Amino acid sequence: MVETMITPHLQIAADGPLQQLEEKIISHQVQIETWFRSQWQQFTPSFYCSVDLRNAGFKLAPIDTNLFPAGFNNLNPDFLPLCVQAAQSYIEHVMPGCNRILLIPESHSRNLFYLSNVAQIKKILATAGFDVRLGSVNGSQTDNSIDLPDGESLTLEPVIKKGNRVYCNDFSPCLILLNHDLSEGIPDSLQDIEQKIIPSLNLGWANRLKSEHFKHYQQVAEEFAKLIDIDPWLINPIYRRCDEVDFMARGGEQCLAKHVEDLIAEVKTKYTEYGINREPFIVVKADAGTYGMGVMMVDDPKQIYDLNRKQRKKMAVSKGGKQVNKVIIQEGVYTFETIGPENNVAEPVIYMIGHQVVGGFYRVHQNKSASENLNSPGMTFEPLAFAESCNVPDTCASEPCFKNRFYTYGVIARLALLAAARES
Repeated sequence: MVETMITPHLQIAADGPLQQLEEKIISHQVQIETWFRSQWQQFTPSFYCSVDLRNAGFKLAPIDTNLFPAGFNNLNPDFLPLCVQAAQSYIEHVMPGCNRILLIPESHSRNLFYLSNVAQIKKILATAGFDVRLGSVNGSQTDNSIDLPDGESLTLEPVIKKGNRVYCNDFSPCLILLNHDLSEGIPDSLQDIEQKIIPSLNLGWANRLKSEHFKHYQQVAEEFAKLIDIDPWLINPIYRRCDEVDFMARGGEQCLAKHVEDLIAEVKTKYTEYGINREPFIVVKADAGTYGMGVMMVDDPKQIYDLNRKQRKKMAVSKGGKQVNKVIIQEGVYTFETIGPENNVAEPVIYMIGHQVVGGFYRVHQNKSASENLNSPGMTFEPLAFAESCNVPDTCASEPCFKNRFYTYGVIARLALLAAARES
């Protein structure tokens, strides 16, 4: 195993509420893992998932759950065996006898960073013993070969529908694995086919809503909080939603401003309860979509009315030029973790295959503050700083024990994964 490369720093007193939360989670490990096992017997998670967390010291919560994760190329390469074992276990459970997998990536096939992620997913599946092909649903009728910076080459074959099955040339897959988030809708070639598709087409961004996910997450957080006797707010970002918004025509501004006002008041009450000397902020973001698009932070409802044309234009569309008319208004969670000698602000991103944590990284941004969106141009990635997997806690001499913090991250990420499994 590699040695620890990065030591994160949390700019909050070590005896603050987060350490108390960590201690609660670690002391209830047996109950937590037993509870998770019972949940996985009822709800099957998607094949993979990544969860963006924010660690404010006084609060640790998920802010985004991605069922079509990019970034497997950012994980510690020493954890490849863990990824392989998790992939084998998952597919043997959900589809015994499967040996041919069609992996369908996003259509922006010239994004080499993203394609390095696709190559890593393919490597995981191939090492697990599956015959894997890459399929394109962008309408191309010819194979497309792409050279990656590391010297590897990927070939994307056109997906052809014949009757109620799809093929790539003469390749007939048992299972179709999507790394394409369907923001622009479900391609005709994937509709009404008999082969199993994971994640479900219903979980693409053409249908899925973040507010629906966080409705399920709120219920999961309340059940978990009751299990270990904590305030669910410590792990749950409260939210509202508006369904009739038109940023360019200034439609829905009153709805947005009222929800921002109410959330600020609610968060201030919790801050007072916990003695937190911070100003609340609120995140307004598109209720569907990813890549950090359609996101803004506000700390005063008046800011909703004061958006200039450039700001409204930025909020008006999400990935693929899809118009934003539904938004989620969510409690902003500070991130007080920093990395490196310059103390660049960072947030952990946890990756799972099935229900197993297989690694993660810090999203780092040198030009952002603790209350800003880090998923934006200029971000970099640092593998999470542990030399062993974070599936179990441990004792160690240093305070706080970072391995235990990473285990805590894994628990909160699995709560978000469970919420996503309940969505489907």
